[in-house]
Amino acid sequence: MTARLPADQGGLAEAARLLRAGRLVAFPTETVYGLGADATDERAVAAIFAAKRRPRFNPLIAHVPEAAAAFALGIADERARALAAALWPGPLTLVLPASPGCAVALLARAGLDTVALRVPAHPLARALLSAVGRPVAGPSANVSGRVSPTTAGHVLEELGGVIDAVLDGGPCAVGLESSVLDLSGRAAVLLRPGGATREAIESVIGPVALAEGADDAPRGPGMLASHYAPVLPLRLDASAAAPDEALLAFGPAPGGAGLTFTLSGSGDLVEAAARLFTGLRFLDAEGRRRGLLRIAAMPVPQHGLGLAINDRLRRAAAPRDHVPPSGG
Repeated sequence: MTARLPADQGGLAEAARLLRAGRLVAFPTETVYGLGADATDERAVAAIFAAKRRPRFNPLIAHVPEAAAAFALGIADERARALAAALWPGPLTLVLPASPGCAVALLARAGLDTVALRVPAHPLARALLSAVGRPVAGPSANVSGRVSPTTAGHVLEELGGVIDAVLDGGPCAVGLESSVLDLSGRAAVLLRPGGATREAIESVIGPVALAEGADDAPRGPGMLASHYAPVLPLRLDASAAAPDEALLAFGPAPGGAGLTFTLSGSGDLVEAAARLFTGLRFLDAEGRRRGLLRIAAMPVPQHGLGLAINDRLRRAAAPRDHVPPSGG
């Protein structure tokens, strides 16, 4: 049963306790209700994708209570600092290069070398984030593809019995997701229009480009992402691996591979999702160091989080004309 927590000190403390314990708690922001999980906990992040039945591992926004906390996770340039001063707290998400040792889990970043960060304006959300003391991943608290929720009742209609709790902060004031602005490159690119207008952003940093519609271009939440792909070629549906291959195993791993990383020995899809990007990065880096030729990935069931895992693996295995940089 999903608890409906009141917007008082008791409800706030319980919501923070659940999040620190790796559980899922929906919480209000000024935009929509977010489905919160500890953004530093790969398994908690995987549980978000499972609850939302999300077909792809798109990047998730990490919510923090203040700009200083955001800029400990992402590398801020003058544009980011100016926008933070002018528009945070507020409905603006900044996509920045991830700082060295960024605490946000790779799964929440969809394996990218960037991190999506926001300081929400809702006072209850900021109080919760301060109480948790960790970045909180928070996509909209609804089944993927459905209308975003703007009340606690909407959340319960969609995810009642699936998540642990919803912190009831009343109706959301904006009712539209945050704008997502990519500042990871030289040009500022608006990946998703939202609660912060393009005009408001441009009044601070000057011209902002709009993202192209190509699948591989976007680097932030709300669009298809160009996910991290390994340098080594990836072979799918492998039942075994040769000595010159690195094996990404699911379930019992056969012998014979030059290197093995097991997503889940017991066949747990949530565990496998939580370990996917870590496993790909490990096999790619260590496999190249050992002179291995490719990565062989064992089959993963095509249901539940398996859909998202397989989507990611197909993208990573797709032919490409050039070797992508590590992290996307």
